Amino acid sequence: MPASDGLVAPRADAHARPDHPTLLHHPTPPQHPTPPHRPAAGSAARVAGLVVVLAVALGTWLVWWAMVTTWPGQRVEELVFVTADLFQDVVNRPVEPVLLLGSPPWLVTGFLAVCGVGLLRRRWGATAMAATVVVGSNLTTQVVKDGVLYRTGLVGEWNRDVNTLPSGHVTVVAAAWAALLLVVPRRWRPVTALAGAVATCAMGLATIADRWHRPSDVVAAVLVVVLWTALVGVVAPAAWADRRQDDPRARTERPTRLVAIFLGAFAAPLAVLSVLAAAFAEGHIGSGPAWDAGLVAYVGGHLAAFAVATAAFAVLLPLSQAAVRPR
Repeated sequence: MPASDGLVAPRADAHARPDHPTLLHHPTPPQHPTPPHRPAAGSAARVAGLVVVLAVALGTWLVWWAMVTTWPGQRVEELVFVTADLFQDVVNRPVEPVLLLGSPPWLVTGFLAVCGVGLLRRRWGATAMAATVVVGSNLTTQVVKDGVLYRTGLVGEWNRDVNTLPSGHVTVVAAAWAALLLVVPRRWRPVTALAGAVATCAMGLATIADRWHRPSDVVAAVLVVVLWTALVGVVAPAAWADRRQDDPRARTERPTRLVAIFLGAFAAPLAVLSVLAAAFAEGHIGSGPAWDAGLVAYVGGHLAAFAVATAAFAVLLPLSQAAVRPR
C-alpha cells in the first residue's frame, strides 16, 4: 500500500534478521545420554586396604624385632612368663576349654562353617575371599613361625631358642571371625565384629595366662589376619561385590561406624597402657620387689592382647563392608 508523502513502504524481507538478538533462534543440539557417575568408593577402599596391608606387615616385623631379638623385649616377656607361672594353677581350668578352640579340628570346623554360610547365601566370590583369609592366615603363621623368623635366647629357660611368633591358636580364632565378616549379610557385620573381637581377645588372654604364648605372639597373629583380610579386599574382582538387593548402605553405615569407633575407643588407651607397662617393667627389673615389675608386665601383656583384638576388628569391620561393597 502506498505510504504518505509519495514514498513506498519497504517490503518486509522474509530472510531479514530480527532487530533483537534475544529473538534469535538457535537450534538445540542433539542430546546424548550422560553416562552415570561412578563413585570412587571402590578405588578408595582398595587404597585403604593396601595401606593397611603395608602397615600391618611393618608392624609385625617391628613386634618381632622389639620383643624377640632385643634384650629388653625378651626380659619383659620373661617377666610375663614368670608371673603367669604363679597363677597358672588358678587359671588353667577355666581357660582350658578356650584353648581347645584353637586346635586343628576347630580350624576345620570354623573353615567349613564360614564357607557354608557363604555358599548358602550363594555368595561365591565372598566365599572364595573368606576361604582365602582362613587358609592364607594359618599357612602364613606356620611358615613365618617355623621357617622365616627366628629367636635367639637371651634370657629365660622356657622355649629359650624356639620361635613361637605368631600364635597359631590365636590365628585360628581371629581368621575364622574375620572371614565370617565377609560372608554374613551387611547388617550382621557390626555384631559379628563385636563377637570376633571378644573371641580373639579370649583366646589371646588364655594363651598368655596359661603360658602357651608370649604377648608378642598374640599381637603378631592378629596382625597376620588383618593383613590377609585387607589383602583380599584389595585384589578381589568387582564382580564379587554385594548384590544390589542386599542391605542398602544407608542402613548399615551408622552401625558400622558406631561399632568401629567403640572398638577403637577401647583399643587406643589399652595399647598405650600396655606399652607403658612394658617400659615400666623393664626399667624396674631388680630395683624393687620381685613381684612389682613382674605383675606390671603380666597385666601389660594381657592389655596388649585386648588392645590388638579390639583394634583389629575396628579396622576389619569397615574393610569388610568396603571389600564386599554394594553395586
